[in-house]
Amino acid sequence: MLNINLWKLLTHTTTSVVLLTTANFGLPVVSLAQQPISFTSNLSTDYLLGGGDRIRVNVFEVPEYTGEYQVPPGGAINLPLIGSISVLGLTTEQASDEIARRYARFLKRPLISVNLLSPRPINVFVAGEVTSPGAYTLSLQGTGGDNPGLQYPTVLAALSTAEGVTLAADVTRVQLRRKVGRSQEQVITLNLKAITETGRIPLDITLRDGDTIVVPTATQLNVAEARNLFAASYAASQTEPRTVAVTGQVYRPGSYLVSPGSITPQAGSVNPSTTGSGLPTVMRAIQIAGGITSQADVRNIQVRRQTRTNIRQTINLNLWELLQSGDLDQDLILQDGDTIVVPTATEVDTAEATTLATTTLSPATIQVGVVGEVKQPGLTELQPNSSLNQAILAAGGFNDARASSTAVDLIRLNPNGTVTKRIVKIDFSKGINEETNPILRNNDVVVVNRSGIAKTGDTVGTVSGPLGLIFNVLRLFGL
Repeated sequence: MLNINLWKLLTHTTTSVVLLTTANFGLPVVSLAQQPISFTSNLSTDYLLGGGDRIRVNVFEVPEYTGEYQVPPGGAINLPLIGSISVLGLTTEQASDEIARRYARFLKRPLISVNLLSPRPINVFVAGEVTSPGAYTLSLQGTGGDNPGLQYPTVLAALSTAEGVTLAADVTRVQLRRKVGRSQEQVITLNLKAITETGRIPLDITLRDGDTIVVPTATQLNVAEARNLFAASYAASQTEPRTVAVTGQVYRPGSYLVSPGSITPQAGSVNPSTTGSGLPTVMRAIQIAGGITSQADVRNIQVRRQTRTNIRQTINLNLWELLQSGDLDQDLILQDGDTIVVPTATEVDTAEATTLATTTLSPATIQVGVVGEVKQPGLTELQPNSSLNQAILAAGGFNDARASSTAVDLIRLNPNGTVTKRIVKIDFSKGINEETNPILRNNDVVVVNRSGIAKTGDTVGTVSGPLGLIFNVLRLFGL
Protein backbone atom coordinates (compact mmCIF):
# COMPACT_ATOMS: atom_id res chain seq x y z
CA MET A 1 0.00 0.00 0.00
CA LEU A 2 1.25 3.48 -0.91
CA ASN A 3 1.91 5.79 2.01
CA ILE A 4 -0.04 9.05 2.32
CA ASN A 5 2.72 11.37 1.09
CA LEU A 6 3.42 9.26 -2.01
CA TRP A 7 -0.32 9.11 -2.77
CA LYS A 8 -0.51 12.91 -2.62
CA LEU A 9 2.36 13.17 -5.10
CA LEU A 10 0.80 10.68 -7.51
CA THR A 11 -2.55 12.48 -7.49
CA HIS A 12 -0.88 15.85 -8.21
CA THR A 13 -1.09 16.40 -12.02
CA THR A 14 2.34 17.78 -12.71
CA THR A 15 4.40 15.93 -10.15
CA SER A 16 2.97 12.58 -11.19
CA VAL A 17 4.68 13.07 -14.56
CA VAL A 18 7.98 13.40 -12.77
CA LEU A 19 7.41 10.32 -10.63
CA LEU A 20 6.31 8.17 -13.53
CA THR A 21 9.44 9.03 -15.47
CA THR A 22 11.84 8.45 -12.59
CA ALA A 23 10.32 5.51 -10.74
CA ASN A 24 11.30 2.01 -11.81
CA PHE A 25 8.26 -0.24 -12.23
CA GLY A 26 10.18 -2.94 -14.09
CA LEU A 27 9.98 -0.97 -17.37
CA PRO A 28 12.84 0.72 -19.22
CA VAL A 29 13.17 4.41 -18.35
CA VAL A 30 13.11 6.69 -21.41
CA SER A 31 14.77 10.09 -21.05
CA LEU A 32 12.49 12.94 -22.07
CA ALA A 33 15.56 14.76 -23.31
CA GLN A 34 15.82 12.19 -26.09
CA GLN A 35 12.19 12.41 -27.12
CA PRO A 36 10.88 15.97 -27.71
CA ILE A 37 7.41 16.43 -26.28
CA SER A 38 4.66 17.72 -28.56
CA PHE A 39 2.15 20.40 -27.62
CA THR A 40 -0.24 17.74 -26.35
CA SER A 41 2.24 16.56 -23.72
CA ASN A 42 2.30 17.87 -20.18
CA LEU A 43 5.10 20.37 -19.84
CA SER A 44 5.88 20.96 -16.20
CA THR A 45 4.88 24.51 -15.33
CA ASP A 46 5.39 24.21 -11.57
CA TYR A 47 7.70 26.66 -9.88
CA LEU A 48 10.79 24.81 -8.61
CA LEU A 49 12.58 26.24 -5.60
CA GLY A 50 16.19 27.30 -5.90
CA GLY A 51 18.88 29.56 -4.55
CA GLY A 52 17.66 33.12 -4.06
CA ASP A 53 14.02 32.32 -3.27
CA ARG A 54 12.57 33.65 -0.03
CA ILE A 55 10.10 31.20 1.51
CA ARG A 56 8.01 30.81 4.66
CA VAL A 57 7.81 27.42 6.35
CA ASN A 58 4.68 27.10 8.51
CA VAL A 59 4.62 24.38 11.19
CA PHE A 60 1.02 24.40 12.38
CA GLU A 61 0.41 24.20 16.11
CA VAL A 62 4.16 24.66 16.69
CA PRO A 63 4.62 28.40 15.95
CA GLU A 64 8.15 28.46 17.36
CA TYR A 65 9.24 26.25 14.43
CA THR A 66 7.65 28.56 11.85
CA GLY A 67 9.98 30.98 10.05
CA GLU A 68 11.12 32.73 6.88
CA TYR A 69 14.20 31.58 5.01
CA GLN A 70 16.37 32.72 2.13
CA VAL A 71 17.25 29.63 0.11
CA PRO A 72 21.05 29.59 -0.37
CA PRO A 73 22.67 28.66 -3.71
CA GLY A 74 23.03 25.03 -2.61
CA GLY A 75 19.31 24.83 -1.84
CA ALA A 76 19.56 23.57 1.78
CA ILE A 77 17.83 25.48 4.61
CA ASN A 78 18.28 24.87 8.36
CA LEU A 79 15.07 24.20 10.26
CA PRO A 80 14.56 23.88 14.00
CA LEU A 81 14.90 20.37 15.37
CA ILE A 82 15.55 18.63 12.03
CA GLY A 83 18.50 20.72 10.81
CA SER A 84 19.59 20.98 7.17
CA ILE A 85 17.15 19.96 4.44
CA SER A 86 17.44 20.58 0.71
CA VAL A 87 14.51 22.11 -1.18
CA LEU A 88 16.45 22.60 -4.40
CA GLY A 89 14.41 21.62 -7.47
CA LEU A 90 11.22 20.94 -5.44
CA THR A 91 7.81 22.55 -5.77
CA THR A 92 6.42 24.19 -2.63
CA GLU A 93 4.12 21.18 -2.19
CA GLN A 94 6.97 18.72 -2.57
CA ALA A 95 9.04 20.74 -0.11
CA SER A 96 6.14 20.69 2.35
CA ASP A 97 5.87 16.91 2.12
CA GLU A 98 9.64 16.42 2.49
CA ILE A 99 9.78 18.66 5.57
CA ALA A 100 6.72 16.89 7.04
CA ARG A 101 8.42 13.54 6.53
CA ARG A 102 11.48 14.73 8.45
CA TYR A 103 9.39 16.25 11.28
CA ALA A 104 7.38 13.03 11.58
CA ARG A 105 10.27 11.58 13.58
CA PHE A 106 9.62 14.15 16.31
CA LEU A 107 6.03 15.39 15.87
CA LYS A 108 2.79 13.43 15.66
CA ARG A 109 1.07 14.08 12.31
CA PRO A 110 2.94 17.31 11.48
CA LEU A 111 1.09 19.79 9.26
CA ILE A 112 3.55 21.75 7.12
CA SER A 113 3.07 24.38 4.39
CA VAL A 114 5.71 26.19 2.33
CA ASN A 115 4.86 29.55 0.74
CA LEU A 116 6.92 31.45 -1.79
CA LEU A 117 7.31 35.00 -0.53
CA SER A 118 9.76 36.43 -3.05
CA PRO A 119 10.92 34.55 -6.16
CA ARG A 120 14.44 34.72 -7.50
CA PRO A 121 15.07 36.13 -10.97
CA ILE A 122 14.78 33.59 -13.77
CA ASN A 123 18.06 32.71 -15.48
CA VAL A 124 17.74 31.29 -18.99
CA PHE A 125 20.15 30.52 -21.80
CA VAL A 126 19.34 31.41 -25.41
CA ALA A 127 21.37 29.67 -28.12
CA GLY A 128 21.41 29.30 -31.90
CA GLU A 129 20.05 31.75 -34.44
CA VAL A 130 19.60 34.84 -32.31
CA THR A 131 21.43 38.13 -32.61
CA SER A 132 23.10 37.85 -29.20
CA PRO A 133 23.22 34.27 -27.86
CA GLY A 134 24.01 33.87 -24.17
CA ALA A 135 22.70 33.77 -20.61
CA TYR A 136 20.01 36.23 -19.53
CA THR A 137 18.32 37.11 -16.27
CA LEU A 138 14.59 37.81 -16.55
CA SER A 139 12.47 39.23 -13.77
CA LEU A 140 9.12 37.92 -12.57
CA GLN A 141 6.17 40.17 -11.89
CA GLY A 142 4.02 39.84 -8.78
CA THR A 143 4.72 37.86 -5.61
CA GLY A 144 3.94 34.59 -3.93
CA GLY A 145 2.61 34.34 -0.39
CA ASP A 146 -1.07 34.27 0.52
CA ASN A 147 -2.05 35.94 -2.76
CA PRO A 148 0.15 34.37 -5.44
CA GLY A 149 0.13 36.29 -8.70
CA LEU A 150 3.43 35.51 -10.36
CA GLN A 151 3.73 36.42 -14.02
CA TYR A 152 6.50 34.48 -15.72
CA PRO A 153 8.44 35.74 -18.74
CA THR A 154 7.68 33.98 -22.01
CA VAL A 155 9.81 32.38 -24.72
CA LEU A 156 9.06 35.34 -26.99
CA ALA A 157 10.25 37.76 -24.31
CA ALA A 158 13.51 35.83 -23.98
CA LEU A 159 14.06 35.93 -27.74
CA SER A 160 13.48 39.68 -27.73
CA THR A 161 15.95 40.08 -24.87
CA ALA A 162 18.52 38.22 -27.00
CA GLU A 163 17.86 40.92 -29.67
CA GLY A 164 15.65 38.72 -31.79
CA VAL A 165 16.05 35.72 -34.07
CA THR A 166 18.17 36.05 -37.19
CA LEU A 167 16.82 35.68 -40.73
CA ALA A 168 18.62 32.33 -40.95
CA ALA A 169 16.45 30.85 -38.19
CA ASP A 170 13.98 28.00 -38.48
CA VAL A 171 11.24 29.27 -36.16
CA THR A 172 9.12 26.17 -36.72
CA ARG A 173 11.48 24.03 -34.60
CA VAL A 174 12.44 26.20 -31.63
CA GLN A 175 13.34 24.01 -28.65
CA LEU A 176 12.54 24.73 -25.02
CA ARG A 177 14.54 22.53 -22.66
CA ARG A 178 13.48 22.33 -19.02
CA LYS A 179 14.82 20.45 -16.03
CA VAL A 180 12.22 18.42 -14.17
CA GLY A 181 13.07 17.58 -10.61
CA ARG A 182 16.77 17.04 -9.97
CA SER A 183 17.80 14.81 -12.86
CA GLN A 184 15.29 14.67 -15.71
CA GLU A 185 14.80 17.06 -18.64
CA GLN A 186 11.83 17.81 -20.84
CA VAL A 187 12.26 19.10 -24.38
CA ILE A 188 9.37 20.55 -26.37
CA THR A 189 9.37 21.93 -29.91
CA LEU A 190 7.63 25.24 -30.47
CA ASN A 191 6.34 26.37 -33.87
CA LEU A 192 6.54 30.14 -33.55
CA LYS A 193 5.43 30.55 -37.16
CA ALA A 194 2.14 28.76 -36.44
CA ILE A 195 1.63 30.81 -33.29
CA THR A 196 2.18 34.03 -35.26
CA GLU A 197 -0.16 32.97 -38.08
CA THR A 198 -3.03 31.65 -35.95
CA GLY A 199 -2.68 33.67 -32.77
CA ARG A 200 -3.26 30.49 -30.79
CA ILE A 201 -0.79 29.37 -28.14
CA PRO A 202 -1.58 25.67 -27.55
CA LEU A 203 0.74 25.44 -24.56
CA ASP A 204 1.89 27.57 -21.65
CA ILE A 205 5.29 28.70 -22.92
CA THR A 206 6.26 30.74 -19.90
CA LEU A 207 9.80 30.19 -18.67
CA ARG A 208 11.24 28.73 -15.49
CA ASP A 209 14.67 29.18 -13.98
CA GLY A 210 17.30 27.13 -15.79
CA ASP A 211 15.40 26.84 -19.08
CA THR A 212 17.36 26.73 -22.34
CA ILE A 213 15.96 28.01 -25.64
CA VAL A 214 17.59 26.78 -28.86
CA VAL A 215 16.74 28.36 -32.22
CA PRO A 216 17.99 26.07 -35.03
CA THR A 217 19.33 27.13 -38.42
CA ALA A 218 17.00 26.69 -41.39
CA THR A 219 18.21 23.94 -43.71
CA GLN A 220 16.46 25.60 -46.66
CA LEU A 221 15.72 29.30 -46.65
CA ASN A 222 12.38 30.47 -48.00
CA VAL A 223 12.70 34.10 -49.10
CA ALA A 224 8.98 34.81 -48.61
CA GLU A 225 9.04 33.41 -45.08
CA ALA A 226 12.21 35.37 -44.32
CA ARG A 227 10.37 38.56 -45.30
CA ASN A 228 7.53 37.70 -42.92
CA LEU A 229 10.03 36.81 -40.20
CA PHE A 230 11.68 40.22 -40.59
CA ALA A 231 8.40 41.84 -39.51
CA ALA A 232 7.83 39.59 -36.45
CA SER A 233 8.13 41.09 -32.98
CA TYR A 234 10.64 38.43 -31.94
CA ALA A 235 12.91 39.02 -34.94
CA ALA A 236 16.11 41.06 -34.95
CA SER A 237 15.76 44.84 -35.01
CA GLN A 238 14.32 46.19 -38.24
CA THR A 239 16.10 49.53 -37.85
CA GLU A 240 19.57 48.29 -36.89
CA PRO A 241 22.06 48.94 -39.74
CA ARG A 242 23.71 45.85 -41.17
CA THR A 243 27.10 45.63 -42.85
CA VAL A 244 27.13 43.82 -46.20
CA ALA A 245 29.65 43.31 -48.99
CA VAL A 246 28.76 43.67 -52.67
CA THR A 247 31.14 42.08 -55.19
CA GLY A 248 31.25 41.21 -58.86
CA GLN A 249 29.65 43.12 -61.71
CA VAL A 250 28.72 46.36 -59.95
CA TYR A 251 30.30 49.75 -60.52
CA ARG A 252 31.59 50.22 -56.96
CA PRO A 253 32.23 46.87 -55.25
CA GLY A 254 32.84 47.18 -51.53
CA SER A 255 31.40 47.14 -48.01
CA TYR A 256 28.30 49.13 -47.16
CA LEU A 257 26.06 49.90 -44.21
CA VAL A 258 22.49 49.07 -45.16
CA SER A 259 19.53 50.13 -43.09
CA PRO A 260 15.82 50.68 -43.72
CA GLY A 261 15.44 54.18 -45.05
CA SER A 262 18.97 54.72 -46.31
CA ILE A 263 22.04 52.96 -47.64
CA THR A 264 25.32 54.60 -46.75
CA PRO A 265 28.79 53.52 -47.89
CA GLN A 266 31.32 52.48 -45.28
CA ALA A 267 33.95 55.02 -44.28
CA GLY A 268 36.53 55.31 -47.02
CA SER A 269 34.18 54.33 -49.83
CA VAL A 270 33.87 56.61 -52.84
CA ASN A 271 30.80 58.54 -53.96
CA PRO A 272 28.80 58.44 -50.71
CA SER A 273 25.07 58.68 -51.27
CA THR A 274 21.75 57.57 -49.87
CA THR A 275 18.49 56.36 -51.32
CA GLY A 276 14.89 56.71 -50.26
CA SER A 277 12.96 54.72 -47.71
CA GLY A 278 12.53 50.98 -48.00
CA LEU A 279 13.64 47.62 -46.69
CA PRO A 280 17.34 46.63 -46.48
CA THR A 281 17.23 44.35 -49.51
CA VAL A 282 19.60 43.03 -52.17
CA MET A 283 18.23 45.48 -54.75
CA ARG A 284 18.98 48.46 -52.56
CA ALA A 285 22.48 47.26 -51.74
CA ILE A 286 23.24 46.87 -55.46
CA GLN A 287 21.94 50.38 -56.08
CA ILE A 288 24.30 51.95 -53.58
CA ALA A 289 27.17 49.88 -54.99
CA GLY A 290 26.73 51.90 -58.18
CA GLY A 291 24.34 49.56 -59.95
CA ILE A 292 25.08 46.64 -62.24
CA THR A 293 27.46 46.81 -65.17
CA SER A 294 26.56 45.74 -68.69
CA GLN A 295 28.25 42.39 -67.99
CA ALA A 296 26.10 41.44 -64.99
CA ASP A 297 24.08 38.22 -64.84
CA VAL A 298 21.03 39.25 -62.83
CA ARG A 299 19.45 35.79 -63.12
CA ASN A 300 22.03 34.17 -60.87
CA ILE A 301 22.65 36.57 -58.00
CA GLN A 302 24.01 34.86 -54.89
CA VAL A 303 23.77 35.88 -51.25
CA ARG A 304 26.23 34.12 -48.96
CA ARG A 305 25.26 34.14 -45.29
CA GLN A 306 27.26 32.93 -42.30
CA THR A 307 24.94 31.63 -39.58
CA ARG A 308 25.34 31.55 -35.81
CA THR A 309 25.91 27.79 -36.04
CA ASN A 310 28.83 28.27 -38.48
CA ILE A 311 26.84 26.90 -41.38
CA ARG A 312 27.09 28.94 -44.59
CA GLN A 313 23.81 29.46 -46.39
CA THR A 314 23.89 30.23 -50.12
CA ILE A 315 20.71 31.84 -51.43
CA ASN A 316 20.18 32.04 -55.19
CA LEU A 317 18.09 34.93 -56.51
CA ASN A 318 16.69 35.75 -59.95
CA LEU A 319 16.33 39.52 -60.10
CA TRP A 320 15.27 39.33 -63.75
CA GLU A 321 12.14 37.50 -62.59
CA LEU A 322 11.55 40.26 -60.04
CA LEU A 323 11.84 42.93 -62.74
CA GLN A 324 9.54 41.06 -65.12
CA SER A 325 6.81 39.81 -62.80
CA GLY A 326 7.23 41.89 -59.64
CA ASP A 327 8.08 38.78 -57.58
CA LEU A 328 9.32 40.43 -54.38
CA ASP A 329 10.30 37.02 -53.03
CA GLN A 330 13.42 37.37 -55.20
CA ASP A 331 14.50 40.50 -53.33
CA LEU A 332 15.98 39.05 -50.15
CA ILE A 333 16.09 41.10 -46.95
CA LEU A 334 19.70 41.33 -45.84
CA GLN A 335 21.30 40.30 -42.59
CA ASP A 336 24.46 41.65 -41.00
CA GLY A 337 27.50 40.02 -42.58
CA ASP A 338 25.85 39.01 -45.87
CA THR A 339 27.88 38.98 -49.09
CA ILE A 340 26.14 39.70 -52.41
CA VAL A 341 27.82 38.27 -55.51
CA VAL A 342 26.80 39.61 -58.92
CA PRO A 343 28.30 37.16 -61.46
CA THR A 344 29.48 37.86 -65.00
CA ALA A 345 27.11 36.84 -67.80
CA THR A 346 28.46 34.24 -70.19
CA GLU A 347 26.78 36.13 -73.01
CA VAL A 348 24.91 39.43 -73.16
CA ASP A 349 21.40 39.55 -74.58
CA THR A 350 21.14 43.00 -76.19
CA ALA A 351 17.37 43.23 -75.74
CA GLU A 352 17.69 42.26 -72.09
CA ALA A 353 20.56 44.73 -71.61
CA THR A 354 18.40 47.52 -73.01
CA THR A 355 15.59 46.62 -70.59
CA LEU A 356 17.95 46.47 -67.61
CA ALA A 357 19.22 49.96 -68.43
CA THR A 358 15.82 51.39 -67.52
CA THR A 359 15.53 49.63 -64.15
CA THR A 360 16.68 50.65 -60.70
CA LEU A 361 19.36 47.95 -60.83
CA SER A 362 21.36 50.10 -63.23
CA PRO A 363 22.93 53.47 -62.38
CA ALA A 364 21.02 56.54 -63.54
CA THR A 365 23.77 57.47 -66.00
CA ILE A 366 27.26 56.52 -67.08
CA GLN A 367 29.96 58.87 -68.33
CA VAL A 368 31.65 58.30 -71.66
CA GLY A 369 34.28 60.52 -73.28
CA VAL A 370 33.65 61.31 -76.95
CA VAL A 371 36.54 63.35 -78.32
CA GLY A 372 38.01 64.34 -81.63
CA GLU A 373 36.03 65.23 -84.68
CA VAL A 374 32.52 65.45 -83.25
CA LYS A 375 30.38 68.58 -82.94
CA GLN A 376 30.26 68.53 -79.10
CA PRO A 377 33.42 66.76 -77.86
CA GLY A 378 33.91 66.00 -74.15
CA LEU A 379 32.30 63.94 -71.39
CA THR A 380 28.86 62.70 -72.33
CA GLU A 381 26.27 61.30 -69.89
CA LEU A 382 24.42 58.30 -71.27
CA GLN A 383 21.87 55.82 -70.05
CA PRO A 384 23.52 52.57 -68.91
CA ASN A 385 23.98 49.98 -71.64
CA SER A 386 24.01 52.64 -74.34
CA SER A 387 25.77 51.75 -77.55
CA LEU A 388 28.65 53.33 -79.44
CA ASN A 389 26.30 54.82 -82.04
CA GLN A 390 24.25 56.46 -79.29
CA ALA A 391 27.38 58.02 -77.77
CA ILE A 392 28.45 59.56 -81.11
CA LEU A 393 24.96 60.97 -81.71
CA ALA A 394 24.81 62.32 -78.12
CA ALA A 395 28.03 64.22 -78.87
CA GLY A 396 26.33 65.95 -81.81
CA GLY A 397 27.42 63.47 -84.46
CA PHE A 398 30.43 63.60 -86.74
CA ASN A 399 32.03 66.87 -87.71
CA ASP A 400 31.33 66.22 -91.38
CA ALA A 401 34.08 68.46 -92.71
CA ARG A 402 36.87 66.80 -90.72
CA ALA A 403 35.80 63.43 -89.30
CA SER A 404 36.79 60.00 -90.45
CA SER A 405 33.33 58.43 -90.28
CA THR A 406 34.22 54.91 -91.30
CA ALA A 407 35.83 53.82 -87.97
CA VAL A 408 36.59 55.11 -84.49
CA ASP A 409 38.93 54.10 -81.68
CA LEU A 410 37.38 52.69 -78.48
CA ILE A 411 39.63 53.02 -75.43
CA ARG A 412 38.66 51.12 -72.28
CA LEU A 413 40.05 51.03 -68.76
CA ASN A 414 39.63 47.42 -67.64
CA PRO A 415 38.84 46.30 -64.05
CA ASN A 416 42.35 44.84 -63.71
CA GLY A 417 43.92 48.25 -64.38
CA THR A 418 44.97 47.65 -67.99
CA VAL A 419 44.00 49.88 -70.90
CA THR A 420 42.93 48.49 -74.25
CA LYS A 421 42.23 50.13 -77.62
CA ARG A 422 40.28 48.67 -80.50
CA ILE A 423 39.16 49.97 -83.86
CA VAL A 424 35.41 49.76 -84.41
CA LYS A 425 33.93 50.13 -87.88
CA ILE A 426 30.92 52.43 -87.89
CA ASP A 427 27.59 51.34 -89.35
CA PHE A 428 24.60 53.36 -88.19
CA SER A 429 22.23 50.91 -89.88
CA LYS A 430 23.15 48.14 -87.46
CA GLY A 431 21.62 47.53 -84.06
CA ILE A 432 23.63 46.70 -80.92
CA ASN A 433 26.36 44.21 -81.71
CA GLU A 434 29.92 43.68 -80.53
CA GLU A 435 31.56 44.25 -83.97
CA THR A 436 30.14 47.59 -85.15
CA ASN A 437 27.98 48.95 -82.32
CA PRO A 438 29.11 47.58 -78.92
CA ILE A 439 27.58 48.46 -75.55
CA LEU A 440 29.71 51.04 -73.77
CA ARG A 441 30.89 50.95 -70.19
CA ASN A 442 31.41 53.73 -67.69
CA ASN A 443 34.59 55.76 -68.42
CA ASP A 444 35.00 54.43 -71.97
CA VAL A 445 36.57 56.90 -74.39
CA VAL A 446 35.54 57.11 -78.06
CA VAL A 447 38.09 58.82 -80.34
CA VAL A 448 36.83 60.14 -83.68
CA ASN A 449 39.88 60.63 -85.88
CA ARG A 450 40.46 63.18 -88.62
CA SER A 451 39.83 62.36 -92.21
CA GLY A 452 42.73 62.23 -94.66
CA ILE A 453 41.86 65.64 -96.06
CA ALA A 454 41.76 67.18 -92.58
CA LYS A 455 45.12 65.66 -91.70
CA THR A 456 46.69 67.18 -94.81
CA GLY A 457 45.36 70.61 -93.97
CA ASP A 458 46.53 70.52 -90.35
CA THR A 459 50.05 71.43 -89.34
CA VAL A 460 51.80 68.76 -87.29
CA GLY A 461 52.27 69.91 -83.69
CA THR A 462 49.28 72.23 -83.59
CA VAL A 463 46.89 69.58 -82.42
CA SER A 464 45.42 70.80 -79.12
CA GLY A 465 42.36 70.54 -76.93
CA PRO A 466 40.68 67.20 -76.12
CA LEU A 467 42.05 65.46 -79.21
CA GLY A 468 45.60 66.42 -78.34
CA LEU A 469 45.05 65.12 -74.80
CA ILE A 470 43.79 61.79 -76.13
CA PHE A 471 46.79 61.45 -78.44
CA ASN A 472 49.07 62.00 -75.45
CA VAL A 473 47.20 59.29 -73.53
CA LEU A 474 47.57 56.90 -76.45
CA ARG A 475 51.30 57.53 -76.64
CA LEU A 476 51.62 57.09 -72.85
CA PHE A 477 50.12 53.59 -73.03
CA GLY A 478 51.82 52.73 -76.31
CA LEU A 479 48.51 52.43 -78.15
